[in-house]
Amino acid sequence: MYRPRDIIETIAGNLRRTRNPFGIPNTLVNRWWKDADLPKNGEALLFTGLMYQFVPYIETATGYLAKFEDTPWAEYLRYARWAPSTLSGLGLALITPGRDKRKFNRTLQNIARILTASRASFYYRPELDQYSGVLLYDLGDQKTFENHAHWVARRLTSAGVKKLITVDPHTTYALKELYPKITGAHFEVTPYFEKIRIPARKTDRTVTLHDPCFYGRYLGLSDVPARALAALGIQCRKVEQSGAFTHCCGGPAESISPKLAGEVGGRRLAQLSAPGAPIVAMCPICLGNLRKLGADVEDLSSILAENLAA
Repeated sequence: MYRPRDIIETIAGNLRRTRNPFGIPNTLVNRWWKDADLPKNGEALLFTGLMYQFVPYIETATGYLAKFEDTPWAEYLRYARWAPSTLSGLGLALITPGRDKRKFNRTLQNIARILTASRASFYYRPELDQYSGVLLYDLGDQKTFENHAHWVARRLTSAGVKKLITVDPHTTYALKELYPKITGAHFEVTPYFEKIRIPARKTDRTVTLHDPCFYGRYLGLSDVPARALAALGIQCRKVEQSGAFTHCCGGPAESISPKLAGEVGGRRLAQLSAPGAPIVAMCPICLGNLRKLGADVEDLSSILAENLAA
């Protein structure tokens, strides 16, 4: 296990200096919209929080962390916070495979297609789509998280944003529950799967739905994706630990201990594999971690997008 303080200070320093936990310029991270024909006007801002975009970089970074965990080299991580954020961020961007970036860009493009097909009134402005800072909240750096949250909230408020459509549980929880308490800014926050209005087609497909912690335990939204799938004729196998009692995929622990993340994720994968159906995730962190453990797992958006092509 790495010293939590070293990890937290590195991430916090990057976020303060670049508004990105990896120090990568957001213009390099957030490029999915360049290949999508997105509306410029609508009722709600599509707000990705950059979480899906971050997954390829997380996988690259944690791959190196896994190599050096519990070795003498792990001690040198404490010096990482002194490295220029942009320089280290550009290095991470260069060594992260382009095919992985394109794969997660397609996930967001699918979500935009789903919203369009559902006749949801949304628009997208990349300069307003910022990371929520939620990892710092998870790791206990309340001060850095609060400062960043105020910055994001001011940008949204100044732009006249009142409604947000989110795509992942971490960002949804931050904007819906934490931002009002910390910043005083109140937005109407709706996960994209609550906007789905896609005609059903005949199918005998069955899947196992993994409830991420924030949707299942804290936001009480577990039934919504299951109902959306059922409306499309896709049945969900029951998982013993689900809803308010769902178990973690292990992903949030990766930055501190890839080994611990693997152990936690392995237990969850065993639970999800028991029903014997392909696994569907609706969180980029869960998706990445379960795939890393060898799971046959798809993102909820890819299942929904298949219905658009039918």
